[in-house]
Amino acid sequence: MSLARRILMVGGTVSCALGTGYLMQYGLSDTPSLDQTTASGQQADDEVMRELEGIVLTSATPQEAEQTLKADLLAQPEPEPVTPEPARAEDCAIKATAEPVPMASVALSVAAPCNVNERLTVHHSGLMFTDVTDAFGRLDITVPALSETAVFILAFENNKGTVARTEVTDLNAYDRVALQWKGPAGFQMHALEFGAAYGQEGHVWAGTEAHGLGQVARLGTPVAPTSQLVEIYTFPSGQAAQSGTIALTIEAEVTTDNCGRDINAQSFDLRDGGRLRSRDLVLSMPDCGATGDFLVLNNLVEDLKIAAK
Repeated sequence: MSLARRILMVGGTVSCALGTGYLMQYGLSDTPSLDQTTASGQQADDEVMRELEGIVLTSATPQEAEQTLKADLLAQPEPEPVTPEPARAEDCAIKATAEPVPMASVALSVAAPCNVNERLTVHHSGLMFTDVTDAFGRLDITVPALSETAVFILAFENNKGTVARTEVTDLNAYDRVALQWKGPAGFQMHALEFGAAYGQEGHVWAGTEAHGLGQVARLGTPVAPTSQLVEIYTFPSGQAAQSGTIALTIEAEVTTDNCGRDINAQSFDLRDGGRLRSRDLVLSMPDCGATGDFLVLNNLVEDLKIAAK
């Protein structure tokens, strides 16, 4: 956060509603029915390379070389046109794997060869974030888990997708707080561990490498105004060597995209090995005269109380 900008220290105009849980239904399939097309460029390149492999360079005058080349070209049959081979349905299957990794997180890998450079939404225990596959239709990300039986639903915009799951056995050793929102809200989660001030050891946020015991992960790619984004703070409470408080604040930069608007968000809490709690939030942003300023919302999420182990 730039120190040259004025910071609005406010409690925030926030209305909250307790999350009651909901059931989401998706039209997903492990073997999606997609248009079966493929590019012929690579096949044509392979044909050219095979033609070039038979050429042998010899010592000849330019005239002799030209005459020989013309004779060879006249003697060669007309090449048959290269027809793209349709992609088989099984080649378009969307597959995903989920593997537990340190810090009660999950390494999630998606392979969708017929969905290259496409947006998809990842759903996990109420979290939703938007990401994009690469030029090979792959996506590899690490997601902090919010449940021991971690289930991930991956849905493309055409409602095709798949499901992956794994077991996260060390989840009770960590406390987690998450905030999710849609569009250009400009949110940032900051954790000040055990009395740390901004910029000191113990100030942790996603905009820089962590300088504390916990860490903040940002999930999602803002590729469109409707993209879903998430920030999650994780603290290893099961390994805490000291007792104290971790102050959690949510900051929001006032921009031309969000000024004068009400912004919907949702918070998630997973503490002390308890159940996952969620709250729906509505934030009223200042008018556009405050563009460039930051709101510091100290009461949006509850601070963490840590007991030494």
